[in-house]
Amino acid sequence: MFKKLDFLFFGWIINWMYPEYYRPKYGYQRYYILFFHYLIPQKLFRLNPKVNWPVHFTSKVLSPENITKGILCDPGDNLNNYIQASNGIIFGSNIELGPGVSIISSNHKQDNLREHAKGKPITIGNNVWIGSNTTILPEVNIGNNVIIGANSVVTKDIPANTIAVGNPCKVIKEKGTYKEDFSKIIFNKKTPKKLDAFLNTTS
Repeated sequence: MFKKLDFLFFGWIINWMYPEYYRPKYGYQRYYILFFHYLIPQKLFRLNPKVNWPVHFTSKVLSPENITKGILCDPGDNLNNYIQASNGIIFGSNIELGPGVSIISSNHKQDNLREHAKGKPITIGNNVWIGSNTTILPEVNIGNNVIIGANSVVTKDIPANTIAVGNPCKVIKEKGTYKEDFSKIIFNKKTPKKLDAFLNTTS
């Protein structure tokens, strides 16, 4: 009963104010918590106001217009995340970032520290977990079904279906198939048609 009242009073506000927020309708995050801990700091106190998904007030998302993402993915929603998308970041679906994760798409130029160096966007595939205090550096590609261990520094591409850790981050073993059945999830709102294929697969 409480879950339905929570959605009735706060869910519609969250869905309206966060057009790129796609999560299970019930059982993920209480809507009143999203309202008071995320929406109020973002929209009223202007902390990450241009981001179209929930960002924790301790986190920072720069150049959100250069970010594309799927569902079950809200970069910056955990504690002390730093997401810098000057050169672009492409997130897949079902991505979770631990506390303290930094994703940095562009370095400063060596001969002019007030300008960013141009480069390719970072890409992160589907079904990826990035452990706490990990740093992902520019132009890195992380494949589907990957776990990055805590405190890693990702300087080079990480292939799909692997577990990688360390500084610099290296693959330590292969990872089995991801088995969650997304087709059974009832979402907070209708998901984009282009993601139907993702929702109907577990790999």
